[in-house]
Amino acid sequence: MSAAFKAFLNSPVGPKTTHFWGPVSNWGIILASVADTKKPPEMISGNMTGVLCVYSALFVRFAWMVRPRNYFLMVTHSCNECVQLYQLSRWARAQGFFEKKEEERPKSED
Repeated sequence: MSAAFKAFLNSPVGPKTTHFWGPVSNWGIILASVADTKKPPEMISGNMTGVLCVYSALFVRFAWMVRPRNYFLMVTHSCNECVQLYQLSRWARAQGFFEKKEEERPKSED
């Protein structure tokens, strides 16, 4: 085995730790969200998508602050944040949040 591969195997964020397998399992959330982009936006839960956005944003910061820095976890949650924000925008568009409301004009008397 090469020295670089051995160093990876035995590193604090290597495959012998939960710091590796946690992000790997989180890719399931990302892949499911990408698959959901093909579904109609009416099926999206705004509450759950919002919670996933907050969750991923918090874990991006956590991955940056923890020692040793877990770049794999940070990239995983950054990708999830992007997909969830896209899903949230689809949901908001379907709910009519981005439509311009016409202001009521006073009726003119003829």
